[in-house]
This record gives sequence, C-alpha cells and structure tokens, in this order.
Amino acid sequence: MLRTVLLFALLGVAIIVVPDARAGLVHDGHVEPAIDYILFPDDAPGIRDPVQVDRLGQWQSLAGGETPNFGYIQDVAWFRFQVPTPAGAPHQILEISYPQLDSVHIYLMRDGKQVGEMETGDRLPMSSRQLRHPHFLYHYTVDPGHEYRFLIRVQTNGALQVPISIWQRDAFFNHISEVDQAHAIYYGILITVIFFNLFVFLAMREATYLYYALSTFGYLFLLSSLRGATYPVLWPDNPWLQNQSMMMSVPIAVLFSLLFARSFLELRRRSPRLDRVVRAGMIINLLAILGSFLLEYNISMRLSVALAIPSCLLLTFIGPLEWFRGNRPAKLYTIAWGLLTLGSAMTAANKYGWIPTNFVTEFGMEIGSALEALLLTIALAARLYQEREDKVNARESQLRALAARRKAELRMMEQALHNPLTGLPNRSSFELQLQDLLARESSKRHAVGIVRINNLDTITRTLGHQNADRVMELAARRFNGIFRDLPGVHPTELGESRCFHAASLESAAFGFIVDADEARRQPRRIIECLEAIRTPIDYLGMQLPLEPLAGVAVYPDHGTDTNTLIRKAYVAQESDIARDRGLAYYHPEQDSYSADRLTLASSLRDALRKDELALFFQPKQSLVDERIVGVEALIRWPGRKTPTPADQIIAVAEQTGLIKPLTRWVLEKAMVARSELVAAGYPQLSVSVNISPNNLREQEFPLFVQRLMSSHPQHTGKIILEVTETSMMLDPANSLRALRSLDYTGIPLSIDDFGSGYSSLSYIKRLPAREIKIDRSLITDLTLQAEDRVIVQTTINMCHDLGYKVVAEGVEDAETAELLAGMDCDMIQGFHLASPQPMEALLKWLSRQGDREQRRA
Repeated sequence: MLRTVLLFALLGVAIIVVPDARAGLVHDGHVEPAIDYILFPDDAPGIRDPVQVDRLGQWQSLAGGETPNFGYIQDVAWFRFQVPTPAGAPHQILEISYPQLDSVHIYLMRDGKQVGEMETGDRLPMSSRQLRHPHFLYHYTVDPGHEYRFLIRVQTNGALQVPISIWQRDAFFNHISEVDQAHAIYYGILITVIFFNLFVFLAMREATYLYYALSTFGYLFLLSSLRGATYPVLWPDNPWLQNQSMMMSVPIAVLFSLLFARSFLELRRRSPRLDRVVRAGMIINLLAILGSFLLEYNISMRLSVALAIPSCLLLTFIGPLEWFRGNRPAKLYTIAWGLLTLGSAMTAANKYGWIPTNFVTEFGMEIGSALEALLLTIALAARLYQEREDKVNARESQLRALAARRKAELRMMEQALHNPLTGLPNRSSFELQLQDLLARESSKRHAVGIVRINNLDTITRTLGHQNADRVMELAARRFNGIFRDLPGVHPTELGESRCFHAASLESAAFGFIVDADEARRQPRRIIECLEAIRTPIDYLGMQLPLEPLAGVAVYPDHGTDTNTLIRKAYVAQESDIARDRGLAYYHPEQDSYSADRLTLASSLRDALRKDELALFFQPKQSLVDERIVGVEALIRWPGRKTPTPADQIIAVAEQTGLIKPLTRWVLEKAMVARSELVAAGYPQLSVSVNISPNNLREQEFPLFVQRLMSSHPQHTGKIILEVTETSMMLDPANSLRALRSLDYTGIPLSIDDFGSGYSSLSYIKRLPAREIKIDRSLITDLTLQAEDRVIVQTTINMCHDLGYKVVAEGVEDAETAELLAGMDCDMIQGFHLASPQPMEALLKWLSRQGDREQRRA
C-alpha cells in the first residue's frame, strides 16, 4: 500500500513538472484551427507559389482540432487554415510546436493576396526566426475588416507532425512562460539527481553513482533535444550540431542506462548471461552513435528509435527477473524502468505515427524519466544509507569520545562570542554576522545601528556596580525584544534554541542590523521602536531613565566593510541630530573623525590665521522700486586646490570649535566691506551676515557684537545678522535670550531659510526679528507648483501681519520675480539678479545697475 501511494505521488509530481503543451484549448486566446492539407511526392517548381497552391482542388480536411501527423514520410506537405479576427485582438502568434522540422515556409494571405512570409526550420540558424524559441513562431497583426488565412509548406526527413495553434499575443506569452517554468522544474529535478549522484561518486568512488548520473544526463539531453531547448541555448547558429545531437541523444541515453543497470544490479556477478546481453546492447548503441555521423538523418533517427524500444524492453525485463531471483534493489528498479520503458515506447510510437498525439504520447518520456529518476534516487539513497549506517556503527565509539571534546569546544566558543554579562553576541560575533550578511546579500542595502546608553555612569555612581550590571541585563533583554520587532531586522545570532536580534558591542552600546529599504517603508514602526527604547527601566521601585541615543550607517552608501559601517554608526550616534531626536543617520559632513575632515580643520585654522578666506556678496533687490537695498556676505575659500562648499566649511568649523573665530572674522570683514560700499557711493546698502547656532550659545557673543558696532558707529543698523529657523530651534531658550540682547543694542536680525524647519508660530512671533527670508525650496518651483504659491502667499501675508519684511531667496528668473511682486513680497535675492561675487566685481555690477536705473528714470 505504501509503495502504491508513493508511486501515485510521484506520478502527480511528473504531471506537474511536464504540463501538456496542447492544453491551451481551455484557456482564453488559444485556437486550434480546422486544417486542410495536400501532400506532394516531390518538390516541383509549380507548387512553390502559395497563391497557386491555394487554388488547387486536392485539399483534404483533418478532423476538428486534430494535429497533422504523418510519421516518417518524405512528401512535401502544405497546410491551409483560416485566421480568426476577433475585435480587440489584432496581435496574434502562429505556433508550430514540433521543433524537429527541417524546412518550414509560412505564408500569410489577406483577401487572397500574400502579405507576410517567413522561411525557417531546424536546418537554418535560430536567427531565421522572428522569436528566439524552440517552437516555430510567427507574429502578425490582423484587421477585422479583412479575411486572413495561412498557407504553410513543410518538408522534413524526420517525423512529419505539425501541431498548429493560433494565439492572442499576450495569452501566448503567459502560456509559454508557464510551460517553460514547468519544464524548468522538470530539468531541475534531473539536474539535482545528476549532481547528487556525482557528489556521492566523488565522495565514495563507486562507479554505480557515476553511471546513474550519466544515465540521467542522457535522458535530460535527449528530452531537451527533442523539445528543441538545446538549440537556442547551446548552438543557435549551428543547425548541424542541433541535428547531430538529436541523432545521438537516443543511443547515448540508452547506452548510459545499460551501464547503470549492469552495475546497479551487479549482473556480472549475479547473472553472467544477462550481463552478456546487456553488453551486446551497449555495443549496438555505440554503433548507433557512430552511425549518426555516417548515415542520413532519416535513417539514423529511425535506427535510433528502433534500437531504443528493444533496449528499454531489455532494461525492463532485467528488473523482474532479478527481483524474482532475490535481488533486493531490483524492486524499485523494476517499477522505475517499467514506467520509463512504457513512456519511451509511447513516444517512439508517436514519432512513427502509429498513435495520435496527446499528453501521454507527447510527454510519455518526460513522465517516465522523471519517475525513473526519483524512484532510482530513492533506491540509491537507501543503498547509500545502508552503507553509511555500517560505517557509522563502526565509528560509534570514536564519536562518543569526540562528543565530550566538542562540548568543551562549544562552551569555549560560547564564551568567546558572547558578552558574559548580557548573554548577547559580543562585538566579534556581531562583526562576523555582519560580514557574512554583506557577502551573502551584497546587492541589498543594509543598515547597521548602534544604541548607546548615556546614563549608565550616573546609574553606576548612584546604585553601584552590581545594580548597574543588573540594569544592563534588563536593558539588554528589553532591547533584544524591541529590535526583534524592527521592520527588516536580521538576527545577530540564529540557533535552534534561541535567537538574538541585538549584540553587546561594549559596556553601554548595543548593535543591530536591518534591511534599509524595508525599514524606510515603515517609518512609523521605527518611531515606535525608538520610543520603546526610551522608556525608563523599572528597577527596585525606581524608574531609571537610560537616555539612549541611536546612530545608523547604511551599506553600501556609507561603507562596504564591517569596521567602517560600525565606526560610522558610532559617529552618527554622537552627532547633534542624535542628541536632539534620539536617532541620526551618518552624514560625512558631520564626521569629525575622518582623516579628510581633520585635515580640513587644520587647513581652515591655518587659513584663518593667514587671512586666506574671502567674502563674496550677493545683492538683494527691493520689489517696490527695483533698487538694490543690500547684500549678503557669503564665505569662500579661493586659494584651495579642491573647492570647498561654504556649508562644509561651516560644518567643520562648528564641529572643531573654529566657528567662534570664523564668525568674528566674517563680522570684521563685513565691516570693512560696508566701508568700501559707503566709499563707493552706496551708503544705503546693508550687509547681511549669517551666524551659527553655536554663536548663540556663547554668552559673550552679544557683547562682542555690541563692542564691534560701537567701534564702527557709521554701520549701525546696516549690519544684519541672519539666523536660520532650524538653528534657533536647537536651543530655543538660549537663542531667544541672545537674539533679544542683540536687538536691544539696535542690531537688525533676520530669520533665514524660513519654511525649511519645524518651528512654531508661537515661537516665531516672539523673535525680535525685522526680516523673514523664505527658503529657496519654496521659491524654486513657484511658477510650476500651485501649492507652493499658496504657501508663499500665506507666508508673506502672515509675516506682514507680524510686522516683518519678507525676502524671497533663490529667485532664478524674471517670471518668478514678477509673480513675487504680485504677492507683495518686499525683496528678492538670487541668480536672477547676480551670483555671489567678490567686492571688486560687485562694485562694477552695482555701477552697471545704477546706469540702468538712471536710463529707466
């Protein structure tokens, strides 16, 4: 009963693996036309013209849906059938699904006239076909207002069977994709069997497994050749090799099968007479292989198929006889080769035209070979199991001796790869896991995260080391649970009895790995996990805050090796963004630990000392009277070989403490610049200077500015300090205090990049600013985006109501300037007026601008 169930299960697998290529009758978009045919004994010149052939009266009709199958004949066959022209399906494909046809000439007729033609066949290169496929495919379009029909001329030395179908284009590609996938599964089964037995042969050096691998390969090669799958893949430009492989595939498959049967059933020892018969069959098939190089194709194919039938019967006969004699492996062998012989015989009879074409006859060999491969693999596996069982029993005592040693080694590995306090994987284990992940999934983006507990020192000093260790154990357990819920998380250790998603990198830091793309798709879940790790630990009746900060580095954006990614995650964790938001991604400009940034900081310090920096100026125009009312001072580093953006200069200065002398240098140079403008006749122009949020944290900064303005009273009210909206929100209380101190002394203040940050209106209205500069991100697409116009108009109205002047940054064209003027914007700044330029160029530009204003007046 068990064997019967197994047999039917394997049969089901075979049916799934090799679906009927003609089963499209049940699908939409598939038609098998009613076919008329004519057979000519020779290829006379008078029967070459499809129009003339179409008019002949000798046409005969096949039964509806019947496949033309005339066996091995040499006649020239013509086929004729109507083409359906359904509405909405102009693109169709003609399919001839038998690939072993020497010459196929396809003519498409419309209203009795030829409108399309294709000549192909397996004697021509694959390039002669419209579509690179084993079957003969012809793509065409139809017009429902016309009558279409096909005339097909076929001549071949092999079996003359011409299965014809007409498909809608999309339906065909869906169908052929499913068929190819099913055949791929079938080929995969045979290839798996081949490699399995090759590996066993290499391990055990027993010839039986090699012969079985060769036997399975023979049937794989045979069936792929029959289907034509080898032609477009292996030798698309060499039809001779395709036809030669066809002639050789049958005797090769039978030869290897005889070799395997002789070895598997041990015929040389058990049955010398049968062994001689099998050897004779091997010699005959060797001669058939040689004959494929000498004989004509038709004769060679007939001979190969004729020899395959008795050889398969011989292989089938050997099984029951040896089974009767008590040969235990012959049981499964008998069933396997019986099914294979039956399938091969039906396929051979179909090639001769003795039986009609259907699922079983067309794919009998595939079904038989799949069953044979699976059943004999089971038989070989059982044999291998028995052999291995004997060896295992012989080594049992040795394994017991090694077990204790292995246990000790595992204990040592456990201690070497895990943190003794938290029990989590340690840094070495984390790096190994990350390195392995990057090697296995190098094409994906991975995020390495570091979470550091910043309050551990306080907890240790307050509660002592033992309690601090206990808190760390609780934190490790919580973090591991939270990291497990991160979207796209990778385990840091995956075992049979436990799974970790966190690693202890050092005393107060934990690591994790996630799929960066998956995490990006679920930002809300990331925020929830971030909030979860901030929850205080309940210990000894106290709620202990951990103050965790998280940093993330992404592969391959920030690095391609483990050391770099972990280092940059630490850098991100220490950044100002992490301190403000709890989580930060690595940014190169924030990495004060990189060698380039350290070098840049040193060079910047020297540039300040040697006065190598410079100020460029960008004008600001009033939209009311179109006069230039001021300029903005922008820092530049003209003497540097590699251009350094101003934002990078500022970032380095802020991270290295150079922002204090740099801002003072800019303010002093702005005073000099304003003096030059006054001397040149432009006393009305103001000079705007950007200051850093770090400057607002300096207690003495307002006093410095006041003293500087007292030394240059002629510039009072004309030096404007610009502070970005975002920088003020980093420390709102201190920023507001510093700005009010500056405002009390009469220094104008401007809020820069308004609209790019996240400040509240309740905070903005308390600022002692006189001017609001709308960020360029809202101005760039102002003429294209209606939403931006609504936001900008609302911002202008709101600022006017609060008493601010409004400046629009990033104005690039006249159309934007006119649009802003219509919105009652006060001033504009951007490349529409002029790009940032040194003082000498600015004075020349102002002079030209003044001439234009005079001409307009």
